[in-house]
Amino acid sequence: MFINPINLRLALISLAVGGFGLGLTEFVIMGLLREVAESTGVSISQAGHYISAYALGVVVGAPVLTALASRFKARTALMGLMGCFAVFNTLSAMADSYALLFAARFLAGLPHGAFFGIGAVVAKNLAPPGLAARAAATMFAGLTVANVLGVPAGTLIGQSVGWQWTFVLVGAVGVLAMLAIYLLLPDVQTESELDWSVLRRGSLWSVLALTVIGTGGFFAWYSYIAPLVTGVTGLSDRWVTVATILAGVGMTVGNVLGAKLADRYSPLSAASILLLLLSGTLFVFSKVAAQPVLALGFILLIGALSFSIIAPIQLAMIQASEGAETMGSAINQSAFNMGNALGAYLGGLPVAMDLGVASANWVGAGLACAGSVMAAWMVLNQARKPTVPCSC
Repeated sequence: MFINPINLRLALISLAVGGFGLGLTEFVIMGLLREVAESTGVSISQAGHYISAYALGVVVGAPVLTALASRFKARTALMGLMGCFAVFNTLSAMADSYALLFAARFLAGLPHGAFFGIGAVVAKNLAPPGLAARAAATMFAGLTVANVLGVPAGTLIGQSVGWQWTFVLVGAVGVLAMLAIYLLLPDVQTESELDWSVLRRGSLWSVLALTVIGTGGFFAWYSYIAPLVTGVTGLSDRWVTVATILAGVGMTVGNVLGAKLADRYSPLSAASILLLLLSGTLFVFSKVAAQPVLALGFILLIGALSFSIIAPIQLAMIQASEGAETMGSAINQSAFNMGNALGAYLGGLPVAMDLGVASANWVGAGLACAGSVMAAWMVLNQARKPTVPCSC
């Protein structure tokens, strides 16, 4: 559909507001684990289950809610998902026990994958030819801005007046996103019904595997950024906030640059190159992490390279699931969260073996390199496919 540049920008901003809320609720709890643990009477390690509960909600909710949302127009579905998001995050603020907060966090994660999945397809359909990745990146920019501004602010609020108020704020962002989508996003045609046969496509499963492995490289590094800054670089606790802000700034810049590369070349080619650069950077960082100035510079760079792969991989999934783009795009959000769990787990293995916190970067480098090889293989495999001769 034709939409003028100003209205296109406003429409994408409405999606970015939703992305901001989703990024805020996903990551802000990491800075409030101690307060949440004390309030619900559990240990720090048990409080980590609240993070896992959200990720589990994303994995389950992506295909289920996308299937349910297919019965509605895209704008209506997106508003409904943000409504659920607002309600479930407000329930999190009311939880006063481990069981209640775990359940509320699981419910809060359910709309995540469906919103980003449907939103990415809507952004692609709104964008002029050749700008699909950049349109999707504008939506994902909300997630990166959440890491730069929302998470530090939400952590400060939670530590100052109570973590419950942070989740009340998150719920308010959900309401704001509903309003923005209603006012700024036009009705966009997506596929009228879900084609479950897309799950039989090898190309779809290849992209899913690429998402899990490639993004796992980022999470192997990011999951241990706090102990790395304090234990290896030797900086005080307050520098952890600085480091996460630097990483968020890098993510914001990388999100835009990666989308431009995907639009100019091809999504998989861009992903292969960027993952290879990420692999090399993570390996070098493990060698220079003890030097504060270099460490902070590398954190900015790694943040940029890590999020530069998001739009290319998401667009690659949309292409691989042609005819059922919404479902493919949503399921890919589940894969991102599987990469989160995989990277954090594998990155912790050498740390548990007393090889030092910096050793998590070796795992990250290996996963990113494996992802680069997978993407390159997929590019070559597509190039080898014979073209169908014209019958005219």
